[in-house]
Amino acid sequence: MTTTHEAGWAHASGALRGPSWLRQPTDPNELVPQLWSRTAHKRGDDLVVGGVALADLAAEHMTPAYVLDEEDFRARAVAFRDAFEGWQVYYAAKAFVCTGVARWIAEDGLYLDACSPGELTVALRGGVDPARIEYHGNNKSVPELRRVVAAGVGKVVVDSMTEIERLADVARDLDVVQPVLVRVTAGVEAHTHEYIATAHEDQKFGLSITSGDALEAVRRVLAAPGLELRGLHSHIGSQIFDASGFEVAARRVLALHARIATELGVELPEMDLGGGFGIAYTTQDDPAEPADLAAAMRAIVEHECRALGVAVPQLSIEPGRAIAGPSVCTVYTVGTVKPVRLDGGAVRTYVSVDGGMSDNIRTALYDADYSCTMADRRSEAEPVLARVVGKHCEAGDIVVKDEFLPGDVRPGDLLAVPGTGAYCRSMASNYNHALRPPVIAVRDGVARVLVRRETEDDLLATDVGDQE
Repeated sequence: MTTTHEAGWAHASGALRGPSWLRQPTDPNELVPQLWSRTAHKRGDDLVVGGVALADLAAEHMTPAYVLDEEDFRARAVAFRDAFEGWQVYYAAKAFVCTGVARWIAEDGLYLDACSPGELTVALRGGVDPARIEYHGNNKSVPELRRVVAAGVGKVVVDSMTEIERLADVARDLDVVQPVLVRVTAGVEAHTHEYIATAHEDQKFGLSITSGDALEAVRRVLAAPGLELRGLHSHIGSQIFDASGFEVAARRVLALHARIATELGVELPEMDLGGGFGIAYTTQDDPAEPADLAAAMRAIVEHECRALGVAVPQLSIEPGRAIAGPSVCTVYTVGTVKPVRLDGGAVRTYVSVDGGMSDNIRTALYDADYSCTMADRRSEAEPVLARVVGKHCEAGDIVVKDEFLPGDVRPGDLLAVPGTGAYCRSMASNYNHALRPPVIAVRDGVARVLVRRETEDDLLATDVGDQE
């Protein structure tokens, strides 16, 4: 077990052994299939995705680069659509969206949830029917709501009493009736990182069932002439691997649903159980298949509805990470390899790459774990426990905390990190004035740019210069 050390956790006894779930591989060149998109495989020296060798892609487009396996992305989207047949499956745009992805979502028959004017703009530009868009957010402004309602968005998920008043005023001014869901907090503690657990009471989202705020919000929406209450919305968090949390949440939300029918005489036609389905970032993760999730969630809702004596409402879910996450890997070039001597003669191998927290903030933000592999050559060297770090001016600029890499890893090697499709590009930044990487879709041996690499001209375009 790792113990504390005055110089920090990285220096503690046992830190160099890595986490308990990480096992030294027999062959560090081999892929762990469950971490990669469907078409990823090793072909001789090369890691190939979508029929494109990443070495060839890097030579043409440079690194770092996000590589999106289109076949994998669309297959995962369709798998959720088909497994949850009869439900409305909303792709969560916050995971990653661009106009190309929005077009795939529309073509493959999914809905889309957006939570900012920018996401809405991209979705509409990508051809998503506004009636198939659900709009989220805990602090929607009046101009934002006006734009959303004018666009004809299918449902707005209201998140506060203030927002109910704002939205009612906007609907009245535009002379429309806007369908809404009320977001409720069910008091469920999802077994995930504190910052991505979203259904416990002490956080910014939703209206509490326990306190009575949720029922009061329902009353206010029902009383507002410009609003049409369609149902309740619940989201328990992210990176969730089974249906147990959904079971508790569904029971509490459906109890409120039944109470609304009994006390207010309104049986709401819809319910949204949110998303948060997890993916495999490392071998410690064991995500459920869409069909298994669908079977479990159907059984939960049907059982509770029978017990409460209410009809099963039209149900919705919102997968984002589970579709986009495994479909992307990020390709980097190694710049330096530095053995760092620690206490007791231990040595940690630091492998620095040409990206970092500007293209993947999740390790620093959520203490997230990732894996990686050599992408452009095979090695016969014995594996060593390495830490892959970025090039930014932060000690916490870590891409992969612990991974076994060939002991002869060297400058110029290509490394690929799987599972970077969700939130990495969405939360990418210009820290240190880094240029955000491109998103390159690969399919059937063809690579095409979905989002181009930023340039220094892009950085300067918003810099108005000296005003004196």
